[in-house]
Amino acid sequence: MTAVVEERDTASTPGRGALLGKHIGSGVGEAVLAALVAVVVTAVGLVAFSLVHWPAFNSSNVTRALTTVGQVLAAVFVVTAIALTRMRPGKWFARPWVAKLLSWVGISTFVTFTLGMPLAATKLYLFGVSVDQEFRTEYLTRLTDSAALHDMTYADLPPFYPAGWFWIGGRVANVLGMDGWEAFKPYAIGSIAVAAVISLVLWSKLIRADWAIAVAASTTALTVAYAAPEAYSSVIVILLPPVLVLAWGALHRPEESAATAGGWGAVIGTGLFLGLAATFYTLYAGFAAFAVALLGLAAAGLAVRERSAAGHPRRARTADGPAGPAWRAAVSPLARLVVIAAIAALVALIVWLPILLKALHGIPSRSGSAFHYLPESGSELPLPMAEFSLRGALCLVGVVWLVVRAASSRRAQALGIGVVAIYLWTLLSMVATAAGTTLLSFRLEPVLLVLLAAAGAFGFVEGARAVYQALGEPGNFRIAAVAVAIVGALAFTQNIPHVLAPEITTAYTDTDGDGIRADQRPASAVARYGEVDRAITAQTGRPRSDTVVLTADTSFLSFYPYYGFQALTSHYANPLADFAGRAATIEGWSKLKSSGALLDALAASPWRAPDAFLFRNSGDTYTLRLAKDVYPNDPNVQRYTVAFPKDLFADPHFTTTDIGPFTLVTVRR
Repeated sequence: MTAVVEERDTASTPGRGALLGKHIGSGVGEAVLAALVAVVVTAVGLVAFSLVHWPAFNSSNVTRALTTVGQVLAAVFVVTAIALTRMRPGKWFARPWVAKLLSWVGISTFVTFTLGMPLAATKLYLFGVSVDQEFRTEYLTRLTDSAALHDMTYADLPPFYPAGWFWIGGRVANVLGMDGWEAFKPYAIGSIAVAAVISLVLWSKLIRADWAIAVAASTTALTVAYAAPEAYSSVIVILLPPVLVLAWGALHRPEESAATAGGWGAVIGTGLFLGLAATFYTLYAGFAAFAVALLGLAAAGLAVRERSAAGHPRRARTADGPAGPAWRAAVSPLARLVVIAAIAALVALIVWLPILLKALHGIPSRSGSAFHYLPESGSELPLPMAEFSLRGALCLVGVVWLVVRAASSRRAQALGIGVVAIYLWTLLSMVATAAGTTLLSFRLEPVLLVLLAAAGAFGFVEGARAVYQALGEPGNFRIAAVAVAIVGALAFTQNIPHVLAPEITTAYTDTDGDGIRADQRPASAVARYGEVDRAITAQTGRPRSDTVVLTADTSFLSFYPYYGFQALTSHYANPLADFAGRAATIEGWSKLKSSGALLDALAASPWRAPDAFLFRNSGDTYTLRLAKDVYPNDPNVQRYTVAFPKDLFADPHFTTTDIGPFTLVTVRR
């Protein structure tokens, strides 16, 4: 007969709950080991890929074919690891550490091949330095140049955008002696691989080892396919499902009295995750906090109901005597929720304290906002389970499992509340449009997919077991179920490069910091950035980190750690920088009548004035193509041109240099 499935939610029962602190302690060591394995696998893989001159992904299928080979190799490692966990201990290869090592190697190999091989012929990561990846590269470049918490663009301001992922990457790049833009790709791939194996370690502390490997592999595949372009958020996405299960174990403890001290390890772990999320990605931290709050409220409601059901609806009793009013049962889960919030807030202050202190002396801008974006996907409920695809099938199985097991599985309860939280957030975001803003709910689609993928993996395994038992346990059914799972997994994973094709193609068509397009076609004007950089440093005599440049070619700041006078758009601008005020000031400068008036205006600027202007040359004028927020329109950004008459820079205090399509004007003060 098939063994009974072990629920193993270690935070849920009193005996195991008392040992959770020990589990987490050992888990931290295991997570460190797993992370080291992932780093080694990623480093070896990426270095090996770089030793061969590969054709561009968008003009050849060679790297696509080798990506598939790597994915099959990773699948072999993962399947072997699962098989070893199910073997009885005996020979050395059946020992738990062998299965763990193989599972870590398998999952990190999958991430490395799936992302690294298609990008093997370019130094750029997914999406190159286009659109949002431009400011992300700029941020990594800033924190590679200095470990201090500085805003990515503006001088004299602490960061508003959480610096956690970028600070770590900057320190890694600095130690390796790499430029920030060049370190972006290996660091992004490595961080996803590390997050994936840490997720596996966390799952293994909550459920059976073989199930943990299968679920972690499923969620990793969905994360790579749909969250990898935003690498710093994907590390939060991949960890969120097991953290919700951990949080539910910390908050909902029906077997315990309010005085029982079990589960505090899970409380600490949940608080640390929320704090980490707040240092990496504000939106996902906010959503994770929202989901954990719902878990806490649900736990409190269930505790009150259970206390009421145990005796008189107004005053229940325990074996030791009166237990007090039923509502007191809510105190324990709510107290734990408060502790989680306190821990999260303390960790978040690591990156948020500087901007909060600065905000006490500054007035945040009310024009333009990161929340001013509503694409079509943000105006509809995401329903991936209704798609006719492998992704849709897995999500549908997940939905069925969540509903069927809602009353009996703590995993289903935790993941189910997480899914409900996403739909509530989406509806709240739609309602917020009436107030002139949104909650960016469309960005939660990867989170929904990963939660449903975890549920789908559980549903497939439990469903296959139920069918196996219903058919009288035929001998080859297990092998058939494994074969179906492997075929489905390979079919999905080898399609990931197709899913990421636009992002991969952009990595080959964008010009990198060396002035090279990886597809071997003529480079863009970015190739002249090196000359611009040399001219600025020579003419100003200032280090890059002490020079402010006003330019509309803001990708220049992605490759060189100059400060900018104006950000790419208001949506990524520090609210203390007054994006709208700076835009008006720039336009005002362009309308001045003389060089002297411009010099006076620069001296009177309420912000640090530019030390250099990087324009485009256009006849009798120098131009900047800037952006303004036009939400609720979609697109939400409108470009406009500001033209400076050339004679504004006739004074000897200005030095003008033409470099390709650019005109560099430096200011001597």
